[in-house]
Amino acid sequence: MKNIFEIEFIVLPEHLDALQHVNSVVYVQWMQDIASKHWNSYSSAEMNEKVLWVARHHEIDYLAQSFLHDALLMKTWTGDYSGVAWDRHYEIIRKSDNKKIISAKSVWILLDKKTFKPKRVDEEVLNVLR
Repeated sequence: MKNIFEIEFIVLPEHLDALQHVNSVVYVQWMQDIASKHWNSYSSAEMNEKVLWVARHHEIDYLAQSFLHDALLMKTWTGDYSGVAWDRHYEIIRKSDNKKIISAKSVWILLDKKTFKPKRVDEEVLNVLR
């Protein structure tokens, strides 16, 4: 497993729902965004011509709310893999008080970019994120 990958950002008005806290759908978008950034920070252009990832399953525990202008730290790392699937973990921390906002896990499926069929996680792929 590569080191934990982190990004920081600020909650903006477009992230809020009617209750004036971050909408749950936004967290899923952020999970997808950081997963992509993590993969792309280690993968080559050649690798990205061969494969792509699609989410099969998300589990999110909402532990606290985040609000407009909160500075957040989001982390992701890879976990177990088997066959065509790879687990990815996430957490978001509010920087001002170190409060954990979400803890989450996704299962991502590797696809062959030409056929869009599932592809086994092979040594070449493992070497990108291990």
